[in-house]
Amino acid sequence: MLTSQRKSLILDILRRDGQVIAKRVAEGFSLSEDTIRRDLREMAAEGLLKRVHGGAMPISPELADFSTRRDVSLEAKQRLGAKAASLVRPGQMIFLDGGTTTAEIARHLPRSFDMTVVTHSPTIAAELEHHPTADVVLIGGRLYKHSMVVTGAAAMAAISQLRPDIFFLGVTAAHPVHGLSTGDFEEAAIKRHIARCSAETYVPMTEEKLDRASSCHVLSIAEVSGLIVPEGAAEALLEPYRGLNAAILAA
Repeated sequence: MLTSQRKSLILDILRRDGQVIAKRVAEGFSLSEDTIRRDLREMAAEGLLKRVHGGAMPISPELADFSTRRDVSLEAKQRLGAKAASLVRPGQMIFLDGGTTTAEIARHLPRSFDMTVVTHSPTIAAELEHHPTADVVLIGGRLYKHSMVVTGAAAMAAISQLRPDIFFLGVTAAHPVHGLSTGDFEEAAIKRHIARCSAETYVPMTEEKLDRASSCHVLSIAEVSGLIVPEGAAEALLEPYRGLNAAILAA
């Protein structure tokens, strides 16, 4: 089999299964695992896939900066925000991650009862300037401008003193095997820390983030309470996530 043919078949497997396991492909092609690993390295260098331990995954597109992302998939994000906000109950403390989808959660929060909203994002805090019943707590620290959130030791220490009822987590990618991920190491660490301080964690995400992987792992799917996804998302896309301990909520 020619190298170009192998690579084409590997891409077919990646599209079909959402991942490539080098050992399994090598057995299927009756080739050495080293040969398949070499193919995967070359394909990764060509930007066709993302190498991970034992195989490969679809490459996650580079995330645009915060201001550029505001109007991307806006209608879907509005529905996700409304669904997430409907989970909030009177008197709860909720933690809102940074991001354009969580900004929609802030805009849809109920105005008929009191709640405490904690965030490490100044843009999210600003969204709540005129909310009549939300008591807003803004965590301080070093500002990561790309996502408009704070990171670092000071932020981690302040978050450690809190026990939110719900954390609405933003990620750049999700995969049933490799979990939830984002593009920055420090941001991934603080997301993980917030989740572990919170009673429940829900992850709103647009469809294009499913079956993708970014460079920095945050949590496994089993470690969150639920994924909030657009209504009408393909069942074939969602099926691998069912049975992983996280509820699938359609918005």
